[in-house]
Amino acid sequence: MAHSESRLAVKNLYKIFGDDPDGALERLGQGATKDEVLRDTGCVVGVSDVSFEVASGEIFVVMGLSGSGKSTLIRCINRLITPTRGEILVGDEDLLAMDTEQLREVRLERMSMVFQHFALFPHMTVAENVAFGLKIRGVDPEQRREKALSSLRLVGLEEWADSPPANLSGGMQQRVGLARGLAVDPEILLMDEPFSALDPLIRRDMQLELIELQRSIGNSIVFITHDLHEALILGHRIAIMKDGRFVQMGTPEEIVVNPADDYVTEFTRDIDRGRVLRVGSIAERTEPLQMDRSSPSEADNRLQESGRSAILVVDGNGKPVGMVTRAALSRSPASGSAELSDVMTRDVPMARQSTLLIEAYGKCSKGLPLAVVDDEGRLTGTVTPAAVLSALASDDAVDESESTEEDDNGTRTRVAAG
Repeated sequence: MAHSESRLAVKNLYKIFGDDPDGALERLGQGATKDEVLRDTGCVVGVSDVSFEVASGEIFVVMGLSGSGKSTLIRCINRLITPTRGEILVGDEDLLAMDTEQLREVRLERMSMVFQHFALFPHMTVAENVAFGLKIRGVDPEQRREKALSSLRLVGLEEWADSPPANLSGGMQQRVGLARGLAVDPEILLMDEPFSALDPLIRRDMQLELIELQRSIGNSIVFITHDLHEALILGHRIAIMKDGRFVQMGTPEEIVVNPADDYVTEFTRDIDRGRVLRVGSIAERTEPLQMDRSSPSEADNRLQESGRSAILVVDGNGKPVGMVTRAALSRSPASGSAELSDVMTRDVPMARQSTLLIEAYGKCSKGLPLAVVDDEGRLTGTVTPAAVLSALASDDAVDESESTEEDDNGTRTRVAAG
């Protein structure tokens, strides 16, 4: 996914709990571990030298086990907890340099938070709960009501607007919490394990609903979770956190294919690769035939030289229109056909760069290569059925003898070493 400018930037952030933060920072600078800092200074390291940016329209997921520092981090971001050192930039404004009134304005106008526990006011209706932030902002009642209904419509609960929260199920109450966060039109939405208390099926529904909402609204989201499966489903990028530090940060594919250490490897061991890896990550760059400029004899020569069983044909716009196979050429008259269309099949299996391998698997049933296309339908590469099976089964989606390149479309393609 392409992202625009940074909306949130966290730079070299630290949070030390205890009476000797300077001593703790000094020990960290000397390479001491979290346990060593506690032993030597009596201080607890909550967050240690964390840096990242979140682009406009991006879901950035921070994943870690209990005690890793992820909840401390998100509370530092909106200054519910004051960091010990570092910068937190919303646009070009540093939250750590703001006074109380400036910080209040950012929380009301630009940044919103959704908690694990719904924290709904039982004496208010659903709509009043959703409009609470707008009420604090001083928005008039009619506008508050209109915006609350609009936000509830986004999460499918408009008809419950005048009901008390107690009448709603847990999943519905969490949707109210999400609607309340969205009602203030935040640039940045902070979500601290918002779905962890939900039943598995409801949780899955909420994950998918959040993805659809984010696509339509386009705000930037920092999402905290202890569940790697949830992180892989939601995150455009993921940071794995341990002992207050980021041990790895990357796309879901990068995390699964190239875990940084044994800690990350253990997390990813049982992940279904087909539901994480995308066709674009294993696409190979190939040179197709041109429909209006190529002949069957050229197709035959190209297949002989490459050792492949099939070659794609594209139109003048670079869009796949057919495929020529060795089998089709072998069935043509010995004199050869004058037209490429006489030996070409127009039944071309295709997949977008973003297609998950699990979704592409069925397209490989005929044994033909997949044409990988961009959002405009132009050919960007091919994927063989063998490559799909190898990526699903292997611990390394890209062979050690190969490197990868990325083209202008963001497609990672395999290039032989040397």
